[in-house]
Order: sequence, then structure tokens, then C-alpha cells
Amino acid sequence: MQKTYRDELLLRTCHCDMQGRWRPSAILEAMQEAAGTHAELLGCGRSHLLADNVVWVISRIELHMDRYPGIGERVTVETFPMPCRRCFFPRYFVFRDAEGSPLGCAGTLWVLLDLTTRHMAAPQAVAARIPDNSDLVPPLPLPHAVPRTEGAVQTLLRRAVYTDLDVNAHVNNARYADWLTDALGTSVMRQYCLKTLNINYAAEVLPDAEVEMQLIRNGLAYHLAGSCDGRRHFEIGGELMERD
Repeated sequence: MQKTYRDELLLRTCHCDMQGRWRPSAILEAMQEAAGTHAELLGCGRSHLLADNVVWVISRIELHMDRYPGIGERVTVETFPMPCRRCFFPRYFVFRDAEGSPLGCAGTLWVLLDLTTRHMAAPQAVAARIPDNSDLVPPLPLPHAVPRTEGAVQTLLRRAVYTDLDVNAHVNNARYADWLTDALGTSVMRQYCLKTLNINYAAEVLPDAEVEMQLIRNGLAYHLAGSCDGRRHFEIGGELMERD
């Protein structure tokens, strides 16, 4: 049983933002692909779960970045799961540059989604496929609640359009990072990048849904919450840092 999985990426322009640095949503995409490949090797990937009409979805993400690599750099993404906690499957990620120096890390919580009921599926069969990684040290604690911040509220509206959607027929987890950086705006993202990013996915955002988002920025702290028809669907918070 392969306890960890490692993927190597060559950063191209399509992975980077207008500053030529690894885009936050592209980091989340790389995490998703590495996790999916590892799950396949463990016998609990998408191709295995679809027989039971079940898929993996992310419940929480906590990302910490020390440096954002740029176009042409090679990046290693290493990932490993930890034992199931009730219905939640923790999985961790470490990012390194070509010299092996750390770039950042992330912790995630995953659940199993029944595609028919759109509710969580029982974890027992999949939990048995998770390797014993008790000898490994996670780079972060379990993803915690999204940090709140006080300040003036800016209200924005966004529709879940075709390019936001993935094979699970809902807004892909990585697109929420784009929604955040779009909400913060070009002038802010020219000067700053995301030092930390916490996302709590409370409910799916489905095709063509109208999302009301409320953005608060107070110094380096930010908070973005999104609701549909009065129900909270996601919450994002974290801290900015000056670009190098």
C-alpha cells in the first residue's frame, strides 16, 4: 500500500497569475489531481467509487504559503492521508521547489458524496483502504474554522457559470479561490498574495445558482462568505502578505 504520493509539476503560464506566480486556484487543482491519483493507487479513487454512485468532495481546506514559485519553476507536490475521523478523511500536502526547499503546505478534509441523494455516504468501506500513516507528521493541525474579521462589508453577486463546474456537477473547489481573488480585486492582488487561505465548503453551489457574497477586508485580514437563497454555502478567510 503506497503511503504517500509525489507529483512533479513544471509551472507554465496557464498555472500562473498576472504576476507570473503560481495561482492559488492552480495550487488547489494540483492538490486535487495528486489526491485523486493517490486514491486511485489505493483502490478508492473516482473510478472505484462510481460503481456505488459515490465521489470524493472537499469539506475544508487550509493552505499556508511561504513563497509562490513562478513560470518555469519545477514544483513537487507530496500528499498523504490520515485515518478517517467519523465521516471525514484528512489529507495533507507539502509543496517544495526544485532544490527541495519548502514553499508551503496544506491540510484538507474530504467526505464521500452520494451523487443521487447529494448527501454524505458511509465511509467504512473506503476507510479500510487508507494506509496506516501514524508514523507521519502532518505539516498542519486539522483544518480549523474560518477566521472572522471585522470591517466594512462589500456585497457582490456571482452566478455559477459553466466554466465553474466540474465532473461532479457543482462549482469545483478550486474555483472558490478564483472567486476570492476576483472579489479582492486587481489592485489588491497586484500588491499582495495569499499567505493563508481557509475554505469551509458548507453546501454545494449548483449550476446557474445566484450567489450573494459578502467581502470584508481589514488590513491584511480578509473574509468572504457566500449564500444562496439565504443559506450559507461557503466561507473563506485568511491573511494576505506583500509580494516579493
